[in-house]
Amino acid sequence: MSEVGDCRLVVVDAQRVFADPGSPWAAPRFAAAHANIRRLADAHPGAVVHTRFVAPPEPTGAWVAYYEQFPFALQPPDSPLYELVDDPGDDPVVVATTFGKWGPDLAALVGQGPVLLTGVSTDCCVLSTALGAADAGVEVRVVADACAGATDADHERALAAMALYAPLITVTTTGAVLSG
Repeated sequence: MSEVGDCRLVVVDAQRVFADPGSPWAAPRFAAAHANIRRLADAHPGAVVHTRFVAPPEPTGAWVAYYEQFPFALQPPDSPLYELVDDPGDDPVVVATTFGKWGPDLAALVGQGPVLLTGVSTDCCVLSTALGAADAGVEVRVVADACAGATDADHERALAAMALYAPLITVTTTGAVLSG
């Protein structure tokens, strides 16, 4: 099976809040991961889905303490903070107030996969999305060099954790996807 021709590319939370080096949520390797995301998106015309994290209007449960720690993030969904770095054009965008983006909306767009998963943060939203999709029986391929973590160590730990879910989740590279 060709990795390029048979997959949906999911770009998790490629947003300004993670790209801006001055943001408390900046992913230090965002630019390098983003360059690979663009390469993969160019190879998947019509098969790209973007996700976007936004704060809830009123945090509840454990999210109350979370937003007490990160009050800057309590912005409305249309805040520039939560804008996608790239214009998605006609590509669908799934918006959620949760780290994991796997749910009915994303499932309806990608079906039973396989899914190429890219984005930020590897150790948070990518990890949460991958585990949810894998649990639903979707084949997930996490493109390691098209993801960025909060730190390099966190990125590597998250990749290692996801690799434990093989064969439901496999870790690959942009080069392997594009040459497949």
